[in-house]
Amino acid sequence: MKIETVINAEIELLTAIKNSDVSTLETILHDDLLFNLQDGQTITKEFDLNTYRSGKLKIDSIEASDQIVNIIDETAVVAVTVSLKGSYDDNPVNGVFKYIRVWKQFENNLKVIAGSCVQLA
Repeated sequence: MKIETVINAEIELLTAIKNSDVSTLETILHDDLLFNLQDGQTITKEFDLNTYRSGKLKIDSIEASDQIVNIIDETAVVAVTVSLKGSYDDNPVNGVFKYIRVWKQFENNLKVIAGSCVQLA
């Protein structure tokens, strides 16, 4: 696995999030994904996809910075700062968040198997 592959997968993921592209997210997110939200709630792939399917989540802008990628065998760990502007259920969602995502290589696909985020500002 190459760092460039992981960086490209991260770009594809953020683009899919911004565009609420459920079909791409279905491919990128592993079926057994566990993700911890900043409020401590642990969500699954299906919960996450339903957030996009419902149309409640609207992302106006999403921008990544300070990305660190560590590759360990067939797994990559990404720490990244994300500036986000949007709304959920018509309530503003704006802030700077620190994400950690774990990607794993499966045959021809990289998939997110775990992650979490904390709000910085």
